[in-house]
Amino acid sequence: MAAFLERSCPCCGSAQAIPEMQSKPAGEDVGLEGLVPFWEGLRKERMFFTYARCQSCGLLYCPRYFTGAQLSELYANLAPNMDIVPSAAIAATQRGYWSAVADSVVPGGYMEIGPDVGHIVTPAAASGKFGHAWLFEPNRAVHDVLARSAGTLSHTISAAMDDFSDVPDGTISLAVMIHVLDHITEPLAILRQIRTKLKPGGRILIVTHNEKSLLRTVMGRTFPPFCLQHPELYNPETMTKVLTTAGYSGVEVQRSVNHFPISFLAQQAGQTVGLDLSRLPLPDMAVGLKLGNMLTTAQP
Repeated sequence: MAAFLERSCPCCGSAQAIPEMQSKPAGEDVGLEGLVPFWEGLRKERMFFTYARCQSCGLLYCPRYFTGAQLSELYANLAPNMDIVPSAAIAATQRGYWSAVADSVVPGGYMEIGPDVGHIVTPAAASGKFGHAWLFEPNRAVHDVLARSAGTLSHTISAAMDDFSDVPDGTISLAVMIHVLDHITEPLAILRQIRTKLKPGGRILIVTHNEKSLLRTVMGRTFPPFCLQHPELYNPETMTKVLTTAGYSGVEVQRSVNHFPISFLAQQAGQTVGLDLSRLPLPDMAVGLKLGNMLTTAQP
């Protein structure tokens, strides 16, 4: 059985943590080969590494997780992303993220880690506030679409996710990470790199799941963010802690609006209680809900 990485808390470094949520069986007890089908989403059952609560800072993280080499192989072999939420709903959700900061953004450079096809890049480019966009997207298959999303805005696209050395220090007025931070095993290193790129008056915008949301309370072990792709999960307090530890100030956390088709919400609710509602003729109309996610901004 391949050995997994043994981790201390990625926020404060403490090794004192109490297990809080685990799948049956726990991911660390299965071995790498047994986890691959769950990583690729080929199984309906849920399996993930045990999440434990740091007794020093409160972060919920996986003390055992994939090694860097294992992650590289898993992501390299991952099939193209087929979103279970329609793209129109995703676009509406991400436009809301941009709207939350659009009026307060100062002129400068734009930086986004994990922009996918560029849902936020498009309105950011159209705003006229940015001179250049630095886009870090590991999925090369979407680079052409991402470039079109930038329109006439000068831009640089890179497949790197942990090396931002080409971005001039002190030039970025808005750095964006949408559902990226909770995929990163060393969040402090990434956040500190980004902070050096922000100019005075610049901001970082982060969207993550909220592991202390009402949705998590209701769904328990079936809460979708409990998965193999998330080595840690945040709540408002731990998000503030990790950002201040990385040197940021003025941290503000709010619940964010997500748009979901009614059919998707009904199917997720059915799965929570063990019912399959996928064949019912449910409406696809999307509704906006503050459900399970949070939007965080901070200053360098």
